[in-house]
Amino acid sequence: MNNLRTVVLLATISGLLIAVGGAVGGVGGVIIAAGIAVAMNFGSYWFSADIVLRSSGAHEIEREQDPRLFAMIEEVANRIDMPMPRVYVMDTPQPNAFATGRNPQHAAVAVTTGIRQMLTDRELRGVLGHEMAHVKNRDILTSSVVATIASAISMLSFFALWFGGRRNGIASLIAALIAPIAAGIIQAAISRSREFQADVDGARAVGDPEALASALAKIEAGVQRVPREVSQATAHLYIANPLGGLNAGQLFSTHPPTEERIRRLRELDY
Repeated sequence: MNNLRTVVLLATISGLLIAVGGAVGGVGGVIIAAGIAVAMNFGSYWFSADIVLRSSGAHEIEREQDPRLFAMIEEVANRIDMPMPRVYVMDTPQPNAFATGRNPQHAAVAVTTGIRQMLTDRELRGVLGHEMAHVKNRDILTSSVVATIASAISMLSFFALWFGGRRNGIASLIAALIAPIAAGIIQAAISRSREFQADVDGARAVGDPEALASALAKIEAGVQRVPREVSQATAHLYIANPLGGLNAGQLFSTHPPTEERIRRLRELDY
């Protein structure tokens, strides 16, 4: 169901791009905006792992520095049928984690020192399953495609606002004001859908939905208590929004409500 929802939302945001392009600049406008957006986001996709890891302050560690963590990640990687990813640590008391990489062969998993202190091994294993499911499901590719379409819509809206002209002024005004908001809402909805799917796939791979449910409850309390400033562009990658109490309203939230995630995990039939 989550995968179907993602497909529907991708089709919706693609349709929005076509509609805005038609209202503003026709087929040529869509092609130009899409071309610019692809060029803007290509580098971000290709070098996503290095960009996110650098901006998060994560540093790579070797097996001898934390053999228990390496063994756990290796176990989960085998369960989810992907190569051993690179391992990173972020020195922050906030309990959080993320995985990145354009495919399983170029993956990296990063955990905070706070999550290592807060969670049991069983709970951390559930978190790692969730994060590696994101990579296995190619969610970085999905988010890059969505970001590209949303960028094209934003550019078309800018063109409409400043260069729409009088002839199609109403259409230009609607495109300029409403389209970027609608694209942002759809983009956030796709992110939430991928979070739900990673919960399901990760819990099934590890074989312990309750471990992830318990971990999410602890992590939610931890990020609310110790918010961490990160780029809005990378916040969606974390298992819980690192901004804590600074997160946006539900329509623009990149993460589903933690209570709903826990409820679904505890009802999961695996």
